[in-house]
Amino acid sequence: MRLANKIAIVIGAGQSPGEGLGNGRATCIRFAQEGATILAVDRDLASATETAALAGPTCHPWPGDVSREADMAACTAEAVRRWGRVDILHYNVGVGLGGGDSPLDTFTEAAFDHIATINLRGAIMAIKHVLPVMRAQGSGVILTISSVAAYETYPYVAYKATKAGLIEFTRQVAIHNAPHGIRANVILPGLMDTPMAVDTRARHANRPRTEIAAERDAKVPLRGKMGSPWDVANAALFLASDEANFITGIELPVDGGSLAR
Repeated sequence: MRLANKIAIVIGAGQSPGEGLGNGRATCIRFAQEGATILAVDRDLASATETAALAGPTCHPWPGDVSREADMAACTAEAVRRWGRVDILHYNVGVGLGGGDSPLDTFTEAAFDHIATINLRGAIMAIKHVLPVMRAQGSGVILTISSVAAYETYPYVAYKATKAGLIEFTRQVAIHNAPHGIRANVILPGLMDTPMAVDTRARHANRPRTEIAAERDAKVPLRGKMGSPWDVANAALFLASDEANFITGIELPVDGGSLAR
């Protein structure tokens, strides 16, 4: 019960089509197991509702599109209306290939605008609206999800650029809000076995999922196997909990050794 009596907003609580769980869904389930009350936000309310059904009665679905600042304001307002506070904001939304990302020679302005809106601007607006609540409380935890793609050799333009930007923005939030008792950290997943990471690539390449998964497994130093969404969820749980009370402004790779290489 490491999150007992905590109120969490998880943005990106649904998931992409495909096999298994996404990071956002796993995080909602893990937070609920540890005692949190959760507002599970996703633009696909049906998917958020599926997450809530898996997480249990303390997880409540709520519609919200990260491309609209008003929606980000509304989910914070709803959490405050229901429970009077927000202890954790977890921003789990991201898009790459599925949003039109590509190498630079075929990259488009429209793809950049779309991906940057979801990966970076949405996080900025979500955090903008939760900070006044957390400052008034004198406490709070903000978690964002970047990617090891920010540092590794990576072929697609917008995903790398926006995930790198998210790291520095989270650091900025951490240092400017430390006097208010607010912690902000960013998780960098590596090669994960999730619908967004594997099934999206399989559809894009018109290849079997098993082939894509095998290729990704072979690239992971630790045991030659991709991570699972539970690995990301457990990292988020640690950073959201009081066990990480003196940790702020860090980037935590969850990558099976990829960045070490």
